[in-house]
Amino acid sequence: MTSEIDRPAAEERFRLVFANLGVITAYARRRGSHDPEAIAAEVMTVAWRRLSEVPTDDPRPWLYATARNLLLAEARRAGQRAGIREREGTTPGPELDELDPVLGQALRSLSHQDQEALLLVAWEELKPREAAKSLGINPAAFRVRLLRARRRLRSRLENAEQERHPASLAQLDVEGT
Repeated sequence: MTSEIDRPAAEERFRLVFANLGVITAYARRRGSHDPEAIAAEVMTVAWRRLSEVPTDDPRPWLYATARNLLLAEARRAGQRAGIREREGTTPGPELDELDPVLGQALRSLSHQDQEALLLVAWEELKPREAAKSLGINPAAFRVRLLRARRRLRSRLENAEQERHPASLAQLDVEGT
C-alpha cells in the first residue's frame, strides 16, 4: 500500500477516514445487515487497502458505496436470491420501526431507489452531490430521483392521512360556516 516514508501520512489520513466507522455501522444496520459491525470493519479494511482512492474532502460517499457493495454480497451469501431490491425494500433496519408508524409504512412502500435517495439525504446527512457520488450517478440525475422520491412519499403520507381522518376536511369546512 504505502512505503515506510509515506506510512505516517497514510496513518494520519486513515484516522480521518476511520472517524466515520460509527456512521458506516449505522448505515449497515439501517439497511438490514445481519452483522453491521462486520460490514463497517470490512469497509475500513478496504479503505486502508485503497486509501489513495478514498476522497480527501469527504470520504463518506465512497465509504457508503463500499458498504452498499458489501451489503449486496452479504445478501447473496445469505442465499436471498429472490432479488436484492425485494430484500432491501422489505427488511428495514430497527430505525424504521422507531419512526412514526404512518411515516415508516409510507417509506417502506417506496421502491428501493426512492428509499435510498431519501435515506442518504435524511439519515446519512449527505448533500445531493455527495449522495450522487455514493450511488455512482451524476448530481442532476440524483436531484431528479430525490425530487420524485419526495413527491411519492408526500403523496403516500397524504393518502394515509385521508384514510385515517376522511372527514377532517369536511368538518373544518362545516365548522367555518
